[in-house]
Amino acid sequence: MGKIGIGINLEFVRHQDKPFEWAVEKAAELGYEYVEPMVHWGRELLSEAGYFHSVSMLDDPLRVRTACERAGVKLSGLSAHTPLCKPEIGVEYLKQAIRFAAECGAPVVNTDEGPKPEWTSEEEDHVLMRYTLKEAAKVAEPRGVLLGLEPHQQYSKSPEGLNQIYGLVRSPAIGINFDTGNSYLSGQDPVKWLRRVSKRLVHLHAKDISVQQSESERGKVTGTPVGC
Repeated sequence: MGKIGIGINLEFVRHQDKPFEWAVEKAAELGYEYVEPMVHWGRELLSEAGYFHSVSMLDDPLRVRTACERAGVKLSGLSAHTPLCKPEIGVEYLKQAIRFAAECGAPVVNTDEGPKPEWTSEEEDHVLMRYTLKEAAKVAEPRGVLLGLEPHQQYSKSPEGLNQIYGLVRSPAIGINFDTGNSYLSGQDPVKWLRRVSKRLVHLHAKDISVQQSESERGKVTGTPVGC
C-alpha cells in the first residue's frame, strides 16, 4: 500500500491581508505535512501587495521552495486550474505551470476542463482538450511532473466523463486528482468513484461538505468553489 501524506490546499487562507509565506507558515503551525499552493498567470494587485496567498508564475519558483523548506513542509502539487477546453489559454498556462512545478519541487499540477466555450459542440470540446493535454504532456513527461485531472466541470462531473477526458491522451504524465466534495455535489458516490480511479490517482482533494450545502446544491452543481 502506498504512503498517504496529509496536506492542505492554501485556499483555506481566507484572509485579505496575508501573503503566500504566511499561508505556508500557518499550514505548518496547524500540523500539515504538505501544502498545495495556487499559482496564477501575470501580475495582480492583491498578491503583489501581500494581501493574497496565490503566487504569480512570473515569480522565482525558488520563492515557493524556500518558503516550504523554512516552514518544514513539502509540496503535494500546484493548483493550476485552467480551461482545457480553451487551448488559447490552457496550453501555455499549463506548460508554464509544469515548468514552475519542476523547479519549485511540486510533483503534480492539478487542473480541470474548465467552463467550455459557448459556441462549441461536445465533440469539438474533446478535440480541443486532447490538443491541450497533448501539448502539456510533452512538457510534463521529461520533467517528471504529473498532471492531475480533477472532476469539477460539465464533462468531468461523472465517472464516464472523467474517464473520457483521461483517455484522450495516452501519457504516463496524466493521472487523476480526485475530489470527494465535487464528486459528491455532482450527485455521484465518491467512494465508488474513487475505487474506479484509484490506480490512476496522483493527488486527492478530501472535502467535508456541510449538510446545508448538500441539501441546497447536490445534483445541481459540478463542484464547490474555493474549497468548502
